Amino acid sequence: MENQNPDYTYQNVVQIEDADASRKFIAGVFLWMFVALGISAACAYIFATPEFFRLLIDPATNQVNGLFYVAMFAPLAFVLIMSFGMNKLSYGVLSILYILYSAITGISLSIILLVYTPASVIGVFLTTSLVFGIMAVAGYTTKTDLTKFGSLLIMGVVGLIIASVVNMFMHSEAMSYIVSYIGVAIFVGLTAYDVQKLKNIGAGLQYGDATSKKLALMGGLTLYLDFINLFLYLIRIFGRRR
Repeated sequence: MENQNPDYTYQNVVQIEDADASRKFIAGVFLWMFVALGISAACAYIFATPEFFRLLIDPATNQVNGLFYVAMFAPLAFVLIMSFGMNKLSYGVLSILYILYSAITGISLSIILLVYTPASVIGVFLTTSLVFGIMAVAGYTTKTDLTKFGSLLIMGVVGLIIASVVNMFMHSEAMSYIVSYIGVAIFVGLTAYDVQKLKNIGAGLQYGDATSKKLALMGGLTLYLDFINLFLYLIRIFGRRR
């Protein structure tokens, strides 16, 4: 699930430096984020039931079905398509892709509900929400320019991906814990950085045109990725297995 937050190309931006426009833009960003989280949570819950989970893994043979591979690998494809095609795709198409991405990601997260106890999943989700909320407020209100930390955090994400791939072959529990703690630190920082970046973008947009709507959607995707990755690293550390 680790995904490098994409940098977008902004075209036809009207610079107005309007604080009210920035607040409206950020509200739109968080609305899209909450929509994605709601869709993912619903799909995760549905596919964690025996009737639907058998579509992922056959309980009789424990063999994975085609939908399992789609749920595991399709989210990355959706992120790449939306990121690189943002300026070419219409707002409607981008919205459909975003909703489909949220649903497929939720299907992939259904396994977590079966591996970890419900109490620990709820506890970690609430913890993630609290930490994310605090860092989002910090990023929105701080006067410190966080831009200089952005490249370091992105490099950290790349390092996490490499370390995770290496550990797939090493099967080191100690390394898994180290990567998880570092992952929490990186995505805590990314949350504040991304919120500040989006606030600054919103201050330079004529809110309501097609471009700003697409940027709000992609901003929602960015924060959604921060939240999901933070949740995944925290569940690895604090989650209690069944």
